Amino acid sequence: KARNLDISNILVFATDQQTHDIATKLGLTSVHDVKMFATMPETEAKRYGDKTFSAMMYAKVITVQVVNSMGYHVLFQDVDVAWYKNPLDVFLDAKDTRKKEYGALNDFDIIFQDDGARSIRFAPHSANSGFYFVRYNAKTRYLFLALLYSSDIVLAVKSHQQALTALLSEHSSLFGLKVKTLPGEDFPGGFHYHRRMDMMHEIVEGRRFPWIFHMSWTTNKENKLKFFQQMGLWYTKCTDPSESAKLAGLESSTPETFVPKCCSSEPIVTCHYKDKPSVHPCPNSPNIDKGKRPFWKT
Repeated sequence: KARNLDISNILVFATDQQTHDIATKLGLTSVHDVKMFATMPETEAKRYGDKTFSAMMYAKVITVQVVNSMGYHVLFQDVDVAWYKNPLDVFLDAKDTRKKEYGALNDFDIIFQDDGARSIRFAPHSANSGFYFVRYNAKTRYLFLALLYSSDIVLAVKSHQQALTALLSEHSSLFGLKVKTLPGEDFPGGFHYHRRMDMMHEIVEGRRFPWIFHMSWTTNKENKLKFFQQMGLWYTKCTDPSESAKLAGLESSTPETFVPKCCSSEPIVTCHYKDKPSVHPCPNSPNIDKGKRPFWKT
């Protein structure tokens, strides 16, 4: 909303009632199916791959499969993704006007953000399953049905991304599924935040204008929140959802009354670590990584 982006076609799959209530009060369309998400944990994961993280991966499987099976294109994203511009302008561009930058995207069935990892585990596409676009057709419908039926693999490897990566390779080979990975410079994530300081300077200094930013490659919710605050990508006045609900009088509030109390029209910038990218220098903040140079030269 702060960037005047259309949110009318955003669908939130809330895995608990409180999140559903807050999303609704924010003016978003939200779905909370008690039966579907009965076993979903309500607390955040402490780190990548722990039991809570693995359990939540089921939600990532079923949400895309349900919408895709109904005949819709889907842009899926985790909640730790912020938009600078509307990425649907890229994926739903019938004329492929950005063909020189990204190739003929209309020729691809599924399009991913680049994860940054180049390990065998995520080869050959290095696809990040926290931000991707699915074009509805018979190939993608079968892909996500197969993923749903392979949910035990997600639990075994503790990664939705690894399970999906294996199916991408299989379905590309057997059925001609066309997979595209986008350039990280225009769709950056945690890999770039933690390892590409030159590029992050271009972003915060206004010399590069990406479509989105995904705070992946980050240990837990606490650090994600702090890094978003440093980057000028945080607009929520209360960091605890229960505090936001209480502040706005959730039971009686409407989007018109809830949003001004919950959210700011300008980013709420807070320094936490001087060695991590930030929109302005944080010389008085500590390092999070021992021995690392400050992001801003002084």
